[in-house]
Amino acid sequence: MRTDLVVIGAGPAGLAASLAAAARGVRITLVDAAPRPGGQFYRQPAAALADRHPRDRRSPWTPRASRHGQRTWRRLREALEGQIAADRITQLTDHHVWCLAREPDGFAVHALRGPEQEEPFVVRAAAVLLATGGHEKVLPFPGWTLPGVVTAGGAQALLKGGRVVPGRLAVVAGTGPLLLPVASGLAAAGTRVAALVESAAPGSFARQARALAAEPGKAMEAAGYGARLLRHRVRVLAHHTVVEAHGTDRVTAVTVAALDADGRVRAGTRRRIPCDCLAVGHGLLPHTDLAETLGCRVDGGRVHVDGEQRTDIPGVWAAGEATGVGGVELALAEGHIAGRSIAARLAGAAPDPGGARHAAARRAALRRFAAALDLAYAPCARWPELVTDDTVLCRCEEVRAGTVREAVRDLGAGDLRTVKLLTRAGMGWCQGRMCGSAVAGVAGCPEEVTRRPFARPVPLGVLAGEQPE
Repeated sequence: MRTDLVVIGAGPAGLAASLAAAARGVRITLVDAAPRPGGQFYRQPAAALADRHPRDRRSPWTPRASRHGQRTWRRLREALEGQIAADRITQLTDHHVWCLAREPDGFAVHALRGPEQEEPFVVRAAAVLLATGGHEKVLPFPGWTLPGVVTAGGAQALLKGGRVVPGRLAVVAGTGPLLLPVASGLAAAGTRVAALVESAAPGSFARQARALAAEPGKAMEAAGYGARLLRHRVRVLAHHTVVEAHGTDRVTAVTVAALDADGRVRAGTRRRIPCDCLAVGHGLLPHTDLAETLGCRVDGGRVHVDGEQRTDIPGVWAAGEATGVGGVELALAEGHIAGRSIAARLAGAAPDPGGARHAAARRAALRRFAAALDLAYAPCARWPELVTDDTVLCRCEEVRAGTVREAVRDLGAGDLRTVKLLTRAGMGWCQGRMCGSAVAGVAGCPEEVTRRPFARPVPLGVLAGEQPE
């Protein structure tokens, strides 16, 4: 299959870029791993679940949290449907891209399609847009592998996509703006939220007050979530952290404690909170795997782009969370700029700077706001001190913190790659994508950009050019 542009990712950035480019005559193939477009933010339930409450199938699903941003989503969806009907956009769902390869006349995008992810499919194009989004940063603690402990984004995905709740009595913990919609969404869906445990100190927001005040709409959004938490009587514990999750067959309680100014647990502040679900998150990380396979420059864990959202590899653009986590509005602005740039460059011209002036201004403002949020919500630097030696860091290979510490202390490991070779941490199914931050933090090593030939596991039959049996 050949096209002008392959857009990888049908979230806000990918949709905005596809629509902007298609409106200017570019033939587009939109590839996404999900069965429906929208990404994580606009995640939609199956049609049979659309009007159902997660607890009572006879009741309509009505929480405001589930409707946030739906007006914009409807516009995107209707525009996408129009471009598909006009044969300007070809949409490929359930296609998991595992490799990008440069060719003399463009790029080959290799994907695995279908629920089993075993059927190979290749799209060739003159240009590629990486709108691959982000994934959650997972920081371990004793008991974090118990059933009932989920990521904050995982709890939100269950709510949005499955109309189910992960438990009846929940604690939401960690740090970052995602905790607010997760806690309010769970409460609105009928889960009793015993506490929202936020490790950031109130003073960290005061220090960023000027930058945060530049986006009053965001402040109003946060205030709305706060009002819902108050209405549902959710207790907010600021500058606290989860010390341990308790249970045998599943989580039954968590111990939380207050933090001092240095990020250490304050003596005498530990308290035990019963729960059957813990939704924990510590922010998001950009998905950079495909960019790394091409050799794109990655700075600070994000794909480096110029003012047109171009990477340093000719013919490759990137937009959205892959270039830095900043929320849906920033992703939409970057996608629009990228789509206009791609259309112009494929036509052999430079994009009209005036046409994207508003989007560029919003991009600059939202990037400043995102940077301020990053500083305000920075995870506690002392978190590795709470990780006991028997705490699992790498779930794929069952590597514990004590093994990683021994590799550093006794075997001389001074970098993440050596730790991996000595302990097998990061050698499993996820290839360190989930545990990389945790292993680096416990080892005291900086995180590294790893260029892999494949972005996800691939059947040997596909690599051999044969259909699997």
